[in-house]
Amino acid sequence: MSDTTSPAPAPAPAFDRDRLLDWMADNDVDQVTHDHPAVFRVEEGLDLKADLPGVHTKNLFLKDKKGRLWLISAAQDTVIDLKRVNAAIGAPAGSGRLSFGNEGLMYETLGVRPGSVTALALINDLDRRVTFVLDRKLHEAAIVNFHPLINTATTALDQAAFRRVMSLLGREPVVVDFEAL
Repeated sequence: MSDTTSPAPAPAPAFDRDRLLDWMADNDVDQVTHDHPAVFRVEEGLDLKADLPGVHTKNLFLKDKKGRLWLISAAQDTVIDLKRVNAAIGAPAGSGRLSFGNEGLMYETLGVRPGSVTALALINDLDRRVTFVLDRKLHEAAIVNFHPLINTATTALDQAAFRRVMSLLGREPVVVDFEAL
């Protein structure tokens, strides 16, 4: 007799778009959210983003061979070489090359699906399993744009608001100058 039971579905994340935006309002985080058609890859949203001020992002959910998890948030035009990034982001020796984390692990830790990965999803990483890496371009930008846990909207935050979010979440990003790599 074979076991045909499937694993239990991952519980719903603590925060979705509406709860995130309510949390920001409750914590006096100024933001502007723009709704738009779904965008799954950076290239798909270029025309939508052209009218929105600030630096737009790409976000990579990664893991190493020892199971450590990483979220890299970078400017949308930043080139990230996964073969060379380990030392720059502080991955311990012996971590092996980083690879993309699977959808189940992404949903379990960040509460988002592919196409919706965002630094704002760290609000769902209650166990602090994910190390946050931030591109220097974003760290220095006046306005940064992230999906609010769903890829049918973009949330713009000025740098003070973005840093306030990270502070409220107790997150200090590893800042990396990817252009210098």
